[in-house]
Amino acid sequence: MKLKNVLIVVNDMEKSIAFYRELFGLEVILDNDGNVILTEGLVLQDAKIWSDFIGKEILPKNHASELYFEEKDIEAFAKKLDNYREPIEYVNRLMTHSWGQKVIRFYDPDGNLIEVGTPV
Repeated sequence: MKLKNVLIVVNDMEKSIAFYRELFGLEVILDNDGNVILTEGLVLQDAKIWSDFIGKEILPKNHASELYFEEKDIEAFAKKLDNYREPIEYVNRLMTHSWGQKVIRFYDPDGNLIEVGTPV
């Protein structure tokens, strides 16, 4: 068995595509009208479709999971976040763990938690 994708729920598909393209360099592989597959295995699902499918309320900022990315030049990435055209809501700004790894945590436009860290 192989994990193929990770799906997150978004309210504004175009805004989310731009966010992940501009900040992370992800590109659209397939657009199935409310279900968009990006490079690196990230899938964006329209919130209305997802909510109808599961029959449950969507809970943004539920802190039950996070997307994790690695970036060698994390200082440059932190500046990129600071200069992004829309305000970024941070969980923690750039910090260094006791083991030496630098990380930054923030939310995407829909409250999905993201961590970017230096390679370990």
